[in-house]
Amino acid sequence: MRPRRLKNEINVVPYIDVMLVLLVIFMVTAPLMTTASIDVPSVGKAAQPPAEALQVLVRADQTLALLSPGKAEAPMSRKELAQAIRAAQRKNPEQAVVIAGDRNVKYQAVLEVMDELQQQQVKRIGLLVQPTAR
Repeated sequence: MRPRRLKNEINVVPYIDVMLVLLVIFMVTAPLMTTASIDVPSVGKAAQPPAEALQVLVRADQTLALLSPGKAEAPMSRKELAQAIRAAQRKNPEQAVVIAGDRNVKYQAVLEVMDELQQQQVKRIGLLVQPTAR
């Protein structure tokens, strides 16, 4: 009697059976799925473009200045700053405000400016950061 030789082949029949069963399942369930329709706004219907942010500059000596888009930098006190920003937000309620602190200014000074603006009900306040070069 001859010894039996082992086959080193992969039997792919079970894999084909599994794939056919999955194919049938997906073919049956695909028509049952509900599709969602999304109402995307068209370009002509868009509201006004977002306004550029007002920048509040906090310098190293803790003086403040307001930099408006298209205008020159204007040094101000905290109260004048809050009034100017509120006036700009009356014209455009979605007007964003960005606080840019000098690298050498204490963080406390930036927080005091942010706190003053929040007390004056100024909306949309953010911090401006500069990415580090790598």
